[in-house]
Amino acid sequence: MLEFSSAQAAADKADTPCVVVGVFDQPLAGSAALLDQASGGTLTKLRDAGDLNCKIGGTLVLHGLSGVRAARVLLVGLGAKSDFDGLGFQRACYEAGKALKNLPIESATVFLPECEVRGRDAAWRVRTCALALDHASFRYAATVKPNGKRAQLKGVELAGADEKALEQARAIAKGVEFARELGCLPPNLCTPEYLAERAKGIADAHADVTLDVLERDRMRELGMGALLAVAQGSVNPPRLIVLQYRGGKEAKPFALVGKGVTFDTGGMNLKPTGSMEEMKYDMCGAAGVLGAFLAVVEMKLPINLVCVVPAVENMPDGGSYRPSDVLTTLSGLTVEVLNTDAEGRLILCDALAYAKRFEPQAMVDAATLTGACVIALGKHASGLFSADDKLANELLDAGNAALDRAWRLPLWDDYRNQLESAFADIANIGGKSAGAITAACFLSRFAEGTPWAHLDVAGTAWDEGRKGYATGRPVPLLAQWLIGKAGS
Repeated sequence: MLEFSSAQAAADKADTPCVVVGVFDQPLAGSAALLDQASGGTLTKLRDAGDLNCKIGGTLVLHGLSGVRAARVLLVGLGAKSDFDGLGFQRACYEAGKALKNLPIESATVFLPECEVRGRDAAWRVRTCALALDHASFRYAATVKPNGKRAQLKGVELAGADEKALEQARAIAKGVEFARELGCLPPNLCTPEYLAERAKGIADAHADVTLDVLERDRMRELGMGALLAVAQGSVNPPRLIVLQYRGGKEAKPFALVGKGVTFDTGGMNLKPTGSMEEMKYDMCGAAGVLGAFLAVVEMKLPINLVCVVPAVENMPDGGSYRPSDVLTTLSGLTVEVLNTDAEGRLILCDALAYAKRFEPQAMVDAATLTGACVIALGKHASGLFSADDKLANELLDAGNAALDRAWRLPLWDDYRNQLESAFADIANIGGKSAGAITAACFLSRFAEGTPWAHLDVAGTAWDEGRKGYATGRPVPLLAQWLIGKAGS
């Protein structure tokens, strides 16, 4: 993770390996104008000659610019000022971060937060810039041999940064990186036991955090038949991870629940070749709620928070659960298993029922739950489901503020008919149509009586392709939502 601090010197006087400024496709302003004046009009000449790409995200590195103390100047295109918005700002900062990552430098001074953005204040610009830079500079190193001794970016000074904005940026960036690292780890390392160990690391580092880890015998005593069924085909035993943070005196807590399938073969309904190798990411819901929990703790928000993570492997074995099995859940409802690859909702239903024991003010789960949500919304928006309009709107607003956006889909009773079973209270799948909605309807049965929302992050939790990384979503959305709850 990058170290963030406040920039003290002006752009032309900053003693740094690289100074970063934004350039609109119009007369230069702010720090760009200052550098242009100090260098005798060099930036204007580059722009007029067509060497400077002013489109949003375009970058150009200049070395030894006359009249400027920094060794390098990174110019970042911002497009037309009249069109410049929050998403454009985030993209410009992200592209700046990519360019900095490829330079042999350990630090930089970034003046992008001085650029005005419609409807956004200075604190938002600082935090958004910091998170975009940190996201772009992420390097996965856990199982990769270091590549030489080339200098790598470690610290960034941000113009106009006050300490509160920096504290929030550091905390959320730490939570995002925590989630990304977990998501990227291979499944032979990131097992249910390993997730519990990382949760223990959070608890050990923070005096106001406690941890309880339920193992198989305890879950059996409680009656978590659905969670245990999914886990019974794996040699790696399940864990139910329960973290509690007490920062809000006697107030009822908020609850986060995250799907932690550390590898998903599909079970007896085995996934086909070409669909299984990315299933190490099926624990990204768990990684996301753990990262959000860490961000809240690091910010010391004045709330109480519970984080519940059911962690399992879904493997085919002589002892695996089968299609047509009927399971008894912690809530007492029975479930007919029609497909063993619809396992996320089975572990979540027991986790949601357990989380209700804390009598939360509101409960949000995050899960890489359905391919149907990816078909509906692609890679840009997480699916949001809730019968509680107030909670749904809070989460939508938080996603828009954090630029970690969600889109609300219906949770109507009409869809519940698809989950009817002749042999149990409910079936675990509802057929081919509306798969993301029927999955959310299934979960809603186990959250009744509590304000609850479900985030389907199957499309947003990781980047596609053989070299795709986990994204850390929905950490920013959840952290922003809880910042808002702490403020209210």
